[in-house]
Amino acid sequence: MARVGFIGLGNMGGGMAANLAKAGHDVRAFDLSADALARAQAAGCLPVDSAAAAADGAEAVVTMLPAGAHVEQVYADSLGGVAASTILIDCSTIDVTTARRVADNAATRGIAAVDAPVSGGIAAANAGTLTFMVGGSAEAFERARPFLEDMGKAVIHAGASGAGQAAKLCNNLILGSTMIATCEAFVLAQRLGLDAQTFFDIASKATAQSWSMTSYCPVPGVGPESPADRDYQGGFAGALMLKDLKLAMAAAADAHADVPMGTRATELYTAFTEAGRGGEDFSGIIRMLADAAR
Repeated sequence: MARVGFIGLGNMGGGMAANLAKAGHDVRAFDLSADALARAQAAGCLPVDSAAAAADGAEAVVTMLPAGAHVEQVYADSLGGVAASTILIDCSTIDVTTARRVADNAATRGIAAVDAPVSGGIAAANAGTLTFMVGGSAEAFERARPFLEDMGKAVIHAGASGAGQAAKLCNNLILGSTMIATCEAFVLAQRLGLDAQTFFDIASKATAQSWSMTSYCPVPGVGPESPADRDYQGGFAGALMLKDLKLAMAAAADAHADVPMGTRATELYTAFTEAGRGGEDFSGIIRMLADAAR
């Protein structure tokens, strides 16, 4: 097993680091939160007092940070001492340009880096069933793969540096839009007198079937357990969905791509967040839509 530096132990990173430790790796973990460090220690990681200490002597360094600026800062300030044999794995969701820039900067120092954002949410991070979409060279991907496989169920090489982030932004553009359509349909079904469970039984087996419908139903008590059954707590926060949609909108503008559904989804999640609901799971937007329909 290998020594792994893990930087960023939030809702996603904490579970990911725990699974690396469970797989037998020597995980040196860092976060600004003392509570997060305590949870990592309880999960078998060794807490350290800085990002540089986590990276020191590591064969792999995994970062799971809020934004591109944080990734660049950690890469610039804390990874200067890593060996050329170290593989850098950034699992944050950031913009494509920054992902390419940090990989290029690492390459000038002879260090391989991949962008490997995730899909699956907190439950999958804890269970080790995430999907990783990875950008980087074929060689870097193969070096990162064993570590990613210890944290996920699917590890897919998307292409060159930045391709993992491109795939993640496109994926969440679909997710944000389809969740809104799913919520709209349930609100309309209720107004038309349809029982929610009956509508689910029909739509989940018909052409309306989607992950938002069958795996993450936004209606409490309908379908598999989801954040809707916990008052929309403990899932993928609406503010994070908005962050990802804004990244997708910026990428679309750079690529001169027309994304009308994504644009409207961004507007709605902006309203959802500005209404003070950004901490709720993103499926909680069904309540905003239901209120607006009254």
